[in-house]
Amino acid sequence: MTEEPAAGAHAAPADPNPECPHCRKPPALCVCEGIARIDNEVSLLILQHPQEQDRELGTARLTALHFKDALIKIGLSWPSLTKILGRPTDPQRWAILYLGSVKAAGVLPDRDIVVVSKNGNAVDRQEQALREIEGIILLDGTWSQAKALWWRNAWMLKCKRVVLAPKRPSRYGRLRREPRSDGLSTIEAAAMLLARLEEKPEIETALHATFERLLARYRETRPVSAARRRR
Repeated sequence: MTEEPAAGAHAAPADPNPECPHCRKPPALCVCEGIARIDNEVSLLILQHPQEQDRELGTARLTALHFKDALIKIGLSWPSLTKILGRPTDPQRWAILYLGSVKAAGVLPDRDIVVVSKNGNAVDRQEQALREIEGIILLDGTWSQAKALWWRNAWMLKCKRVVLAPKRPSRYGRLRREPRSDGLSTIEAAAMLLARLEEKPEIETALHATFERLLARYRETRPVSAARRRR
């Protein structure tokens, strides 16, 4: 039952910056409606830098909303993957989207996802290495923020490293320029990885559709401005 305010009581002021409780975006940019949760077998973990401030175009929360087994953690460092997940796990069975200078096209040109060693070389038996992956870790933030997360968490060195060779540049286009030609948004990277690892192309279709809706609403409601470069 809803309680009425007592006589003479002042109503709480309206929030000047309302947001969706799920995606944390302004109402005009919320595209949560219609998202169907995917029962994913490969876990998804998104580690977000606390200074990532792109409330309008950021995609981390939208990405997690698509999956039943997805977790977002905000911070700079954690003692271990087990501490983050709250359960025992082997980090060697998890893969992290690697931020180094290695490019998939330069290692194995015929593959869109490549597992690489610490030296930047393709590991042997690629298909087996991909099948062994139980979870994917994505670092969310600007390029420099994501690198800071990498250097602050030594346990990440125990994880597999994967690099991507997307067939097209990020859908951000002129709205937000990535520092590398193969740079993708968090939602695009998750779509590519989970669809490939689970052999379910419909995952990529669903996430791309949500991202396209967000970008369309942004273009409709925001004035045209210079593209923002992710550093």
